[in-house]
Amino acid sequence: MELDLTGPHREDAYMILAGLVTPRPIALTTTVDREGRVNAAPFSFFNLLGDSPPIVGLCPGDRSPGVPKDTARNVRLTHEFVVNLVDEDLAEKMNLCAAGLPPGENELLHAGLTAIPSSVVAPPRIAEAPASLECRSHSIVEIGDNRLIIGEVLRVHVREGILDPQTWLIRSGAYLPIGRMQSPHWYCRTRDIFEMQRPKA
Repeated sequence: MELDLTGPHREDAYMILAGLVTPRPIALTTTVDREGRVNAAPFSFFNLLGDSPPIVGLCPGDRSPGVPKDTARNVRLTHEFVVNLVDEDLAEKMNLCAAGLPPGENELLHAGLTAIPSSVVAPPRIAEAPASLECRSHSIVEIGDNRLIIGEVLRVHVREGILDPQTWLIRSGAYLPIGRMQSPHWYCRTRDIFEMQRPKA
């Protein structure tokens, strides 16, 4: 099967690719507007892009054609955001943050989540998140209807017990992130992992 995403299947690209390129990590992203109102929204078009400097990429779509979502608008105005990673315990409340609330309404309150101060950016972290990445936007790239926010990670906050401070490796069983799968409602757990040693030659 060959699918031409420049031609007849152009409008089907989301369904095709969002189902195949999985699992994707979820960024429950907090931002603030110029009035200091908090917005929280989950995005699975997100990933780590590099480590020197440490950067992440986040692609918030539009609320409607030509109307940016609150996250994109807030980052453009303030240049700051926090990526709160999502584990099994946070999954249901993350999903509540995806509700289409009116602009300016606080999704954290709607979901029963706790905002706590960040160290170097204005948007709050989420206390219930296993890890949070405080970010400053480096650039915003627009390609067609896509908006790629590239953020430099300034601070990492990790729940006690997840990382081994001697090796910085994740302690087995201490961190159980979920991943985004097939649209519209599918996710996965990441309990079933395996190891393969990289060959030396």
